[in-house]
Amino acid sequence: ASGIPDGVPVVLLNCPPVDGRAHSIEIDNYGGAYAMVRHLAGPARRRVAVITGTPNNRDAAERLRGYREAVRDLEVEQSAEWELGGNFTKASGYEAARRFLALPHRPEALFASNDSMAIGALSALREAGVRVPEDVAVGGFDDIPMARYTSPPLTSVRVPMGELGARAVRRLVLAVGTEGNQPTRRETLPT
Repeated sequence: ASGIPDGVPVVLLNCPPVDGRAHSIEIDNYGGAYAMVRHLAGPARRRVAVITGTPNNRDAAERLRGYREAVRDLEVEQSAEWELGGNFTKASGYEAARRFLALPHRPEALFASNDSMAIGALSALREAGVRVPEDVAVGGFDDIPMARYTSPPLTSVRVPMGELGARAVRRLVLAVGTEGNQPTRRETLPT
């Protein structure tokens, strides 16, 4: 927003406001990740691994923070080697799952920080003869349409993209209608 002339309304999606004149609307990445880890851990699973997203990406960082805090709060086992690097692509999910399969004391659950990586992970697990969810539970994030057509259908954190877009348009129309004289707002939508 810093390169935009004064008086031009700005609504930022899924990023923090960069100055006092831009509205922002984001998704609760932290809360969604926390809830998914809590779901995956359940009463029977004491070890949950994560496939992290792209380094230096705000969504990835917040999802990793949610994972770490859920693991700590649930008092399940922890290990730095269970944080498997990814970059939000199917290929990185596939490669991370191959590393997951080689882990000693392999976790019973795998949380992928987005659905694309979860789909790649499902492919690697299937190739290795690992049953999902019987041997390893898998969860993703975003609830992309393709997730319901995987085998098995992917459990995922639903991101209300339609609501995100609708709120952004309403906020922008209101800002245009008041010629930028409305105080800026920061909203976080639940997953």
